[in-house]
Amino acid sequence: MAHDVAALAVELADMAAADHQCAVRANSDDPADQLAWRRLTARHGDRLGEIMDEYGWPTAELVGEEAARAAWLIAQHADRQLDVQRRALHLMQQAVSAGAASPRELAFLCDRTLVNEGRKQVYGTQIAGLKDGAPIPWPCEEPERMDELRAEVGIEPFDEYVAKFSPA
Repeated sequence: MAHDVAALAVELADMAAADHQCAVRANSDDPADQLAWRRLTARHGDRLGEIMDEYGWPTAELVGEEAARAAWLIAQHADRQLDVQRRALHLMQQAVSAGAASPRELAFLCDRTLVNEGRKQVYGTQIAGLKDGAPIPWPCEEPERMDELRAEVGIEPFDEYVAKFSPA
């Protein structure tokens, strides 16, 4: 089992590295680049589904900090596999309740899943686009409480968060 977990940690880290490498293609004007991104994230989403079947949520305690973050990233990018995203969200909620996963990462996955379901997000982590050069979040359930809710899970206020994306 220990060897399997070590191999799983390496596999997850490798998947995250491939994701980072390919992510620039996600919003490319070239359909072949977009297709490559979709194929990669679908393959990774399928594999994460298998991992969740076998191990549950891959927590830092199980696979180490880097691999646990990689699993979250893979779930975050499984946009065309809502079943995988929903399962990851459910398992990650249990892990956060047990103190075994990051509430901040859970908040991002929660918003991402809600937006993919066509629902309003909670924390304002998902950006719909730009208006007059300023990032605009997808609609939020309680926009007036967004920063308060963000603070509860360790996410900086919205204005600080979007400043990272704004052209200097």
